[in-house]
Amino acid sequence: MQRRISLFGATGTIGDNVLDLVARHPERFSIAVLTADKNAEKLAQLAAKFQPDCVVIGSDAGCTAFKQAAPDFNGTVLVGEAGLVEAARVSVDVAVMAIVGFAGLAPSLTCAAQGGILALANKEALVAAGPLLMQTAHENKTEILPVDSEHNAIFQLLGTQSGRDLDKMVLTASGGPFRTWTSEEMAKATPAQAVAHPNWTMGAKISVDSATLMNKGLELIEAHYLFDIAPEKLDVLVHKQSIVHGLVYFKDGSVLAQKGSPDMRIPLGYCMAYPERIETGAAALDLASVGQLDFEAADRARFPCLALAEQAMRAGGAAPIVLNAANEIAVAAFLQERMAFSAIADLVADILARDGERSVDGLEAILEIDKAARLAAENFVKKGAVA
Repeated sequence: MQRRISLFGATGTIGDNVLDLVARHPERFSIAVLTADKNAEKLAQLAAKFQPDCVVIGSDAGCTAFKQAAPDFNGTVLVGEAGLVEAARVSVDVAVMAIVGFAGLAPSLTCAAQGGILALANKEALVAAGPLLMQTAHENKTEILPVDSEHNAIFQLLGTQSGRDLDKMVLTASGGPFRTWTSEEMAKATPAQAVAHPNWTMGAKISVDSATLMNKGLELIEAHYLFDIAPEKLDVLVHKQSIVHGLVYFKDGSVLAQKGSPDMRIPLGYCMAYPERIETGAAALDLASVGQLDFEAADRARFPCLALAEQAMRAGGAAPIVLNAANEIAVAAFLQERMAFSAIADLVADILARDGERSVDGLEAILEIDKAARLAAENFVKKGAVA
C-alpha cells in the first residue's frame, strides 16, 4: 500500500535524499506536501515532478515567485509559519521534518498530534520541547522515528531489549573538519573551513554545529528525551570514518554497534518504510576496503560546546531551550563573519549562565524563553563582547 509523505524542508539535503527514495519506489510512496523557505524555483521544479496536494513557501515574495515558476500547479499554496502549521495538519502516513532550527518546532508539534509516523530530522524541536513533543506524540499515538543516523542506529539496536538491561548509549561523532586542530588554530577558522565536513554533505548551520561538536551535544539531549535515558548513561565517541553510528552497552558486558556507509538515505529509508527495509541506493559497506575503524574520546576542552550541551541536558528545564537559541544566533553571526569561531562557545556559555534557570510550563513559556535568549545573544554580538 502506497504511503503518503509530507516533506518539510524539501529543498535541502535531507529533502533531496527523501525525494530520491520516493523516485526509486513510486509504488511505495507519494508526496502530499512539499515545503521550502526561500528556494521558490526549486520548489516549483519539485512540485511539477512529484505533484503534491500542497506546497508551502516562506514569504509572500516567495509565493509570487513560485506561482510564476509553476503556473500550472493546481494544488494549495500556503505561506510562512502559519502555512507550515496548516500543512502539518494534512493527513499523511509519514511526515518528514527536515526544517532546520527552531522554526521546525511548531509544525513538529502539529505533526505529532496527527498520528502516523513523524520522521524527525529537526534537532531543535526535541532539544527545546522534548517533554512536550514526546507527550503530544504519545497522547495521539504518533510514532516518532529519528532520522539522525546516530539516533536511528540506537533505535535499530534497541529492538525489543528492556531498558533495565542497558548500561549506556554512545553516539559517534566524526569530529568534523577541526578534529585534529588546536584551540589556537580553531580560533582563526573561517566559515568556509567550518562548513567543509569531511564525511557528510549538510547545510551550513548543521555543518558549523558539527565543527564545534554542538551538534553532538544537541543529539545527546535528543537521545535523553527520545529514549527516556538518564544523562549519565549517554556519551560521545569520536569516530572519524563515520561507519559506526551508534553503540548500546548492556549490563552483561555486551556491546552492539550499528554500521553503515555515511549516506542519509539509509536512516531515511528505514523511517519511511518502517518496519520494513527498502533498497536505498547507498553503497554497500565493505569493511575489508575500509580496513580500520578508529575511535577516540571527545575532547571537551578543545570543543567546549559539547560540555555546554551536556551541562544543559543535566540541568533540564529552560537550559536546553536557552542553549539552542543562543547557539543559533552565535552560528549565524559566525557565518556572517560578525564574530570568531571560538566565540560561539563563549556566547553560549554567557547566555546559558544568565538565562538557563527559568521554569518551563508549556509552549508559551518555551517561546518566551527562546525569544529572550535570542535577544540577549544578539545584543551580546552587537556589543562586540565575543568578537
